[in-house]
Amino acid sequence: MGKVLRESPNSRPSFSYSSSSSSPSPSTTTSTSITETVNGSHQFKISGYSLSKGMGIGKYMASDTFVVGGYSWAIYFYPDGKSVEDNAAYVSLFIALASEGTDVRALFELTLFDQSGKERHKVHTHFGRTPDSGPYTLKYRGSMWGYKRFFKRTGLETSDYLKDDCLSVHCSVGVVRSYTEGPKIYSIAPPPSSIGQHFGKLLESGKGTDVSFEVDGETFAAHKLVLAARSPVFRAQLIGPMRDHNSQCIKVEDMEAPVFKTLLHFIYWDSLPDMQELTGLNSKWASTLMAQHLLAAADRYGLERLRVLCEAKLCEGVAINTVATTLALAEQHHCFQLKAVCLKFVAMLENLKAVMQTDGFEYLKQSCPSVLTELLEYVGRVSEHSVIVCRHGNEAILDGSDVNGRRVKQRL
Repeated sequence: MGKVLRESPNSRPSFSYSSSSSSPSPSTTTSTSITETVNGSHQFKISGYSLSKGMGIGKYMASDTFVVGGYSWAIYFYPDGKSVEDNAAYVSLFIALASEGTDVRALFELTLFDQSGKERHKVHTHFGRTPDSGPYTLKYRGSMWGYKRFFKRTGLETSDYLKDDCLSVHCSVGVVRSYTEGPKIYSIAPPPSSIGQHFGKLLESGKGTDVSFEVDGETFAAHKLVLAARSPVFRAQLIGPMRDHNSQCIKVEDMEAPVFKTLLHFIYWDSLPDMQELTGLNSKWASTLMAQHLLAAADRYGLERLRVLCEAKLCEGVAINTVATTLALAEQHHCFQLKAVCLKFVAMLENLKAVMQTDGFEYLKQSCPSVLTELLEYVGRVSEHSVIVCRHGNEAILDGSDVNGRRVKQRL
């Protein structure tokens, strides 16, 4: 049975509960305590060591402070030792807490570098072999960890640790922190950005437009402030001090209408439309052709993100019949990554002859003759590399790796 309500004329409503079902099983929750270190390091160079001698027992030279785990730290070097009772014949070296803190737990490592190149460094470390008592605890600002008898002075001065009257000390600090993670009971997923949709719909609506462009017989209306915000070229043309005062209708030369329409789409939506849908052709070649024209338009109007997007699409669409034209565009518009991809594709012996028979290769020869020299050099290197592969039993492979899988960087 559920809840029962009893009511009498002279009394307030009263509630009673009864249930014939058993109590629900208790729920189980979990949490995890995590202890980890926040690591950082600092290198301290002590120049003019001989001049520091005789400054006095307990006198020190301090590094600049550095921050690890939210606390400031400093390295202290005592040329004449830290205290008389611990034998002033030694130099002392410490790491100190240089900011306010209480019971700061940390791991430390102090290294005196061997400057002979023999890698025989003097290392005192907690890392990898934590002391039995756990990390060291610094109680307050000024607390130190280190060694009063770090190195005997006479031995230090005749060692490889001292070179050109300089010492080099490296200090690592690992601040220990603990926290508890529990299940996330509530989470609210924010919606994705819709600013592109808002501006895109503004363009589609045609409301508030204050400038138009005539492109290849078609007219496109737009908003000056939107264009100026997105393109430095439009900014100068429409609202800059050198703006064209007759800018109500601007004629755009040397560009086809579909390309300018796509350019506007990107400016407002911050994305590209479907290239095949835009061209009306279910052809990869048509999409590549549009990306080529759009790359030139993006460079013309200073739209860097659009230019890179076009580069990426052209990289995906590299093919025998389009690569030469794409290579010419990459050279003309300073697209160095795209140029490298095209050169590598053309230089492959199975592609070279076919590419040279295309109309695009003729265009490349006429418009960018200097690229042909680079291409020949690249082909020569690839051919030479192939010979080396044959002679040495495939010690290297053409994708730029050796037999051990290490990448071999090739210059173009």
